[in-house]
Amino acid sequence: MSFGIRALLAFIVLVLVWFLWQWVRIERRRGNSRASWGAPWDLTIGFVTNFFDALGIGNFAPTTAAFKLLKRMPDEEIPGTLNAGHTLPVLVEAFIFIAAVAVDFTTLLSMLVASVVGAWFGAGVVARLPRRAVQVGMGVALSVAALLFMAANLHWMPSGGESLGLSGGALILAIGVNCVLGALMTLGIGLYAPCLILISLLGMNPLAGFPIMMGSCALLMPVAGIRFIKACRYNLRASIALSVGGIPGVLIAAYIVKKLPLLWLRWLVVVVVAYAALTMLSSARRPEPQPVALS
Repeated sequence: MSFGIRALLAFIVLVLVWFLWQWVRIERRRGNSRASWGAPWDLTIGFVTNFFDALGIGNFAPTTAAFKLLKRMPDEEIPGTLNAGHTLPVLVEAFIFIAAVAVDFTTLLSMLVASVVGAWFGAGVVARLPRRAVQVGMGVALSVAALLFMAANLHWMPSGGESLGLSGGALILAIGVNCVLGALMTLGIGLYAPCLILISLLGMNPLAGFPIMMGSCALLMPVAGIRFIKACRYNLRASIALSVGGIPGVLIAAYIVKKLPLLWLRWLVVVVVAYAALTMLSSARRPEPQPVALS
C-alpha cells in the first residue's frame, strides 16, 4: 500500500470524526441533544440499502423509493436525509474498498476532489429549492436510476478494459464529469452507476471503479450533508437511523457475504424505483395548498 493511499485512509477517518462532531454540535445548538434513533423501519432501510450498497447496487434510489412509498417525510427533506444519513456508512465502505482494491492514486484523488467541489455547490442550491422543484428533480433522478439499473441487467453497460488509471485528456474528462455527478448527487441522483459507466468507457477496469465511486461519495456526502443539516432541510431521526442501521450492513456485506447473485434484486429495484419516480412526478403536478388569509 502506497503512502498516498495510507494518507487518504487516514483522511477518511478524520472526515468521519469531523462530520460526526459537526452534526452533534449543530443539533445540540438547536436543543436536540437527545434525539432518538427513529422508527424500526428506518433502521431496517439503513441496514438493507447499505448492505446492498457495499455490493455495488447503490443506496440513494432504493432509500428514496422506500421513503416515498412509506410517506416518511416531506419530499423536500429527502435529499438532505439521504446525504446526512448515509454519510457514515459510506465512509466506512470507502475505507474498506480503498484499502482492498488497487487503483492509480492520481486518478483516485483527482476524481474524489472533483466530486467534493461539485457537491459543495450542488448542496447550496438544492437546500434552497422549493418543494415542487425538488419533486421534479428527484422524479427525473429516479427515472434515470431505473433506466441505469435496467441497462445493467440487460448488459448494455460498457465492459471496460484493464487499466487502473487515467491520464491526459481522459483524466481531465473524468474529473469534469465526476464534478457534475457530485453536484447531481445532492439532488438524489446516485453516483455509482454513472461513474462506473464513465470509467468503463474510458478503458479502466470496472473493479477499479469501486474505490473511485465509493470514495467520491464518502468525501462529497459529508460536505453536502453538513450544508443540509445547517439549513435544517432534512429529517433528523431518519438520518440517525440510516447511520446506525447502515454501518452493520456495510460490514456484513464487505467481510462476511462479499458477493451475492443480484440479478433478480436489481429487477425488483427497477420496478420499485420506477414506481417511486412516477409518484414523485405525480406529486409535483398537484397544486400546492394556498395559505388561508386571516380576516
